[in-house]
Amino acid sequence: MKIVVIGLGSMGKRRIRLIKEMYPEYEITGVDGREDRRKEAGDLFGISCYASTAEAEKSIDCAFVCTSPLSHAAIITDCLQRGWNVFTELNLVDNGYDRNMALAEEKNKVLFLSSTFFYREELKYISSRVEKDHKWNYIYHIGQYLPDWHPWENYKDFFIGDKRTNGCREILAIELPWLTGAFGGIRSAHAVSDKMTDLNIGFDDNYMIQVEHENGNKGVVVVDVVSPVAVRKLEAYAENRYLSWNGTPDSIYEFDPAEKVLNKVTLREEAEHREGYSTFIVENAYKNEIREFFDVVLNHTEALYGFEQDKKILGIIDSLGA
Repeated sequence: MKIVVIGLGSMGKRRIRLIKEMYPEYEITGVDGREDRRKEAGDLFGISCYASTAEAEKSIDCAFVCTSPLSHAAIITDCLQRGWNVFTELNLVDNGYDRNMALAEEKNKVLFLSSTFFYREELKYISSRVEKDHKWNYIYHIGQYLPDWHPWENYKDFFIGDKRTNGCREILAIELPWLTGAFGGIRSAHAVSDKMTDLNIGFDDNYMIQVEHENGNKGVVVVDVVSPVAVRKLEAYAENRYLSWNGTPDSIYEFDPAEKVLNKVTLREEAEHREGYSTFIVENAYKNEIREFFDVVLNHTEALYGFEQDKKILGIIDSLGA
């Protein structure tokens, strides 16, 4: 299998590292317009790197699109036209969705969209415990101060500082897919938002969102790029049911109605963390997602999430003004 990773920033390097760990027999090349990134990736991973897809190895099987979101649509089109299966990171805008879905079908190629949280063991567990015969309420807060997302670079140089792909929008695009998977499709969503910080950004930095699901479940989702402490905290409850999660694999608690106590949930999969990253970032989910992509390519299985579902999610985010 020959792989090309397009975009050699932090996410591109993570994908290369994980593919090499999981599939050492696969041949990987890199593509990036920046010479410094090409040199760094070449030195780190011992791979050949090029300035464009046109210069890359012609007999590529799969491309990983890891550039900034607004560039994805054109790159995906280029990859599909070259006959490559495509794994893409979050797009955050639906530019080119219809065109690229049609092109993937025409070329009989896989078009796979990252939705990493579907592959987290904690969220699989939580989703499995939200029984359909109960009505559930939940409160979910996700936030972190924008300059702390990538402290090694200015937030204005990172796509989360752009209004079209801002940090609150990215959080919603990450969280809403698994929330709808767990609690049901969204019937309505209403937001109150404003700007609380002195950050040099042209978008609201916090949203308080009331969500009504089609099955009667309800939630409040609080999203911000304000909190000086990185937070991911969920509480969900129904009659004689309660779950809480603080964003890490060892922080799920579940109410035992018989004993009237909260019990810590121990997951079967041991969490892997990468030094230098938040404890909220679990390597296992990225591995599981990559494994799923290759399974779809090689064994023609069905992906958990795709462009059709994401188009609906992005429509909801648009309606909230994020």
